[in-house]
Amino acid sequence: MPFAHVNHTRIFYRMEGRSGNPMLVLSHSLGCDHNMWSPQMPDLLEHFQVLRYDSRGHGASDVPDGDYTLEDLGQDLLQLLDHLEIPQTAFCGLSMGGAAGQWLALNAPHRLNALVLANTSPKFGTPDVWADRRKAVADGGMAAIADAVIQRFFLPRNQASGAAQSVRSVLLGTDPRGYTGCCAALRDCDHRAHLARISVPALVIGSDQDPSTPWKDNGEILAREIPLARGLLLQTAHLSNLEQPRAFTGALLEFLLSGERSADPLKAGMSVRRQVLGDEHVEQSWANATQLTRPFQELITRYAWGAVWARPGLDHRTRRLLVMAITAARSQWDEFRLHLRAALDHGMEHADVQETLLQVAVYAGAPAANTAFRIAKEEIERPVKS
Repeated sequence: MPFAHVNHTRIFYRMEGRSGNPMLVLSHSLGCDHNMWSPQMPDLLEHFQVLRYDSRGHGASDVPDGDYTLEDLGQDLLQLLDHLEIPQTAFCGLSMGGAAGQWLALNAPHRLNALVLANTSPKFGTPDVWADRRKAVADGGMAAIADAVIQRFFLPRNQASGAAQSVRSVLLGTDPRGYTGCCAALRDCDHRAHLARISVPALVIGSDQDPSTPWKDNGEILAREIPLARGLLLQTAHLSNLEQPRAFTGALLEFLLSGERSADPLKAGMSVRRQVLGDEHVEQSWANATQLTRPFQELITRYAWGAVWARPGLDHRTRRLLVMAITAARSQWDEFRLHLRAALDHGMEHADVQETLLQVAVYAGAPAANTAFRIAKEEIERPVKS
């Protein structure tokens, strides 16, 4: 099991992704654990090496006695980065994780290159609110607050969902001592007077339907007072990454990758074009370009590949299926064959092709699907180069 002994505490962590990719740290909410980020992981691992960890008092990490401070939570993370020899990282934290991210940005800004603060605040409620919650847990255990927490974490329509039930299980399994210790850290958190010192580019995600940290007077303050911050509202309750996982992940990747894409859209487009169609096809297209056609090659590379295919909102598999369906529906058979061949060469399963073409049959007509199935059969049976 991957544990690190840091700041007099044993912290559980998971490091995933290709070594050499940019680093991203994910920090979870109060009452959750590192698995909260599972919906984001497949897309994030396409671009980042990702570090998730259980905050002290949660999950598989130690549960020190007594109240915790935000400095405790921040030092846990800072020393974990030292232990793993991570000099700099992007960071995304939700709720309590966002409070830890603010501490890190204020106390070790050189360790961050980007900051995402989701459903969080520079100051969390009043001491009375935290006193009541701590007493309820001390008297009745985690079950005493489980229903109220789920009602804050999820909109009514999502409170019986599988995601909500999983969060409830983690919440009920959380050590009450760890939960109340972290409540103390959030009770005493107040970064309002220091936000202007945060120099890291930041994305603040929030919601005006979040009962715990409604946008007004919480995320709104972060987005306004942090100099390089911009805000984004999603229609969720508190756990926005679980209620709208695709929108959350898309916004996260759009923010973290925007510099790479905008710096040189032609270069970015060329990289994606090679990933999708293969080096041989791209090199041949450029080698065959003439003075007449080269501007067109640059245009489609910059805009089709650099501006659309490079967007993180859909993965390449989904975009391949969409292109195949659209080109088949429009009888653009050269383009259909090109993208089908590239998809098969990159591991697209025959079942995916079959389901896509059945959709074409229903919505674009049997003649288009008939031709598409014939071409698909030819490509599937095509001898593979040794």
